Amino acid sequence: MKRSATVLLTALAPMSWGTTYAVTTEFLPADRPLFTAAMRALPAGLILLALARVLPRGAWWGKAAVLGALNIGAFFPLLFLSAYRLPGGMAAVFGSVGPLFVAGLAAVLLGDRPTVRTLLTGIVAALGVSLVVLKAAGALDLVGVLAALASTASMSTGTVLTKRWGRPDGVGPLALTAWQLTAGGLLIAPLALLVEGAPPALDGRAVSGYVYLALANTAVAYWLWFRGIGRLTATQVTFLGPLSPLTAAVIGWAALGQALTPVQLAGMALAFGATVFGQLKPRTPVKSFSSTEQNARKDSMDVTVPTLRR
Repeated sequence: MKRSATVLLTALAPMSWGTTYAVTTEFLPADRPLFTAAMRALPAGLILLALARVLPRGAWWGKAAVLGALNIGAFFPLLFLSAYRLPGGMAAVFGSVGPLFVAGLAAVLLGDRPTVRTLLTGIVAALGVSLVVLKAAGALDLVGVLAALASTASMSTGTVLTKRWGRPDGVGPLALTAWQLTAGGLLIAPLALLVEGAPPALDGRAVSGYVYLALANTAVAYWLWFRGIGRLTATQVTFLGPLSPLTAAVIGWAALGQALTPVQLAGMALAFGATVFGQLKPRTPVKSFSSTEQNARKDSMDVTVPTLRR
């Protein structure tokens, strides 16, 4: 598959995540962020695990747990905490600096030195997202700020480590996604029970919302995301992140009747331009996994069902 097609498919992940706010507010019970996070991650992970029928082996039990904690188990709760405690879209602004986090981590863990172009593009992307989501608000909450920074650092570290560790021989992105979602969901579920109590009663509308979040918004989206990490640079993948708040803004305008100001439109143009610019082919070859290239056929869009590994 051509690189441009890989970028477009990977971009579907943050675009799907941009629908989370609308689905949560219109379909799901209020004030149950941890339960929602668990319902997103754990069912999706178990479904993908049943499809992949591959379990981690050896050191990959620990690696899968670490990646699941960083990309899912810690990221989801911290993101929800920051969203509840920070005013007017500020959590999304902290999230938009993810490319800068990844650029720094990639320099340390992958040996990829950030270029001036990467740093400037990251700043422009963050500025664009700020113009789209920020609203007039009071003083910032320290806990919310720390949670927002921690959520961004968690996902950024998980992205870079996913690139660094690659995948075991004979294991495709479907199994890797299943391991992480399952591990993350198992971390969130007891936390949700401890903090929020017993699960709420669900009507048909809520069930349909959770089914969408678990399948399209999480299982498929994260599979595309981790698949993209395996084929693109970590920085290129993370520059697709601003598509999430941009999608949320468009849905808010089109489906929820929320107006878009000229300043927001200008911010959308900046963020989208930075996203596109961040996909320009780097001068140095993209690093590939030593074992993955030999199994590239497993990265195709046709999901194979390998035999169960004990």
